[in-house]
Amino acid sequence: MTDIEPLSGTPAASGGGGVRGRTTIADGVVATIAGIAIRETDGVHSVGRGASKALGAMTGRVSGSSGAGRAVKVEVGEKQAAIDVDVEVEYGVPIHELADRIRTQVVDAVETMTGLDVVEVNINVFDVHVPDDDDEEENGSGGGSGGGGSRVR
Repeated sequence: MTDIEPLSGTPAASGGGGVRGRTTIADGVVATIAGIAIRETDGVHSVGRGASKALGAMTGRVSGSSGAGRAVKVEVGEKQAAIDVDVEVEYGVPIHELADRIRTQVVDAVETMTGLDVVEVNINVFDVHVPDDDDEEENGSGGGSGGGGSRVR
């Protein structure tokens, strides 16, 4: 959790004159902001691995909220934040360009919404999503007709 202190005499809380209080931003808030920014980046198939990936997808469908914060690790200091994330990318997307876009999206979102300086965004690409993989799994588990299970229709 971090406390936002005014920079150069500018109050962190809305309002005029001097400092009228302190704003505290929880680590989970920063993680959620970053996770949403990542998911909104074209070329990202999913955020997180295993249980956090499934939980994030499920909570997003059921409650309309984002489970993004569960798949994003953050370290928040008084004025800075560092972010680590695991992503699965779409096949065919240049990963180095996608990583640059993810970093830009995350830095813009977190800095704009929190006022924290994002010092690093570490991205671990753990898988590539190939669209045919999902289709084969769905067709293969449906029982099919005949014994051979031909992939050609």
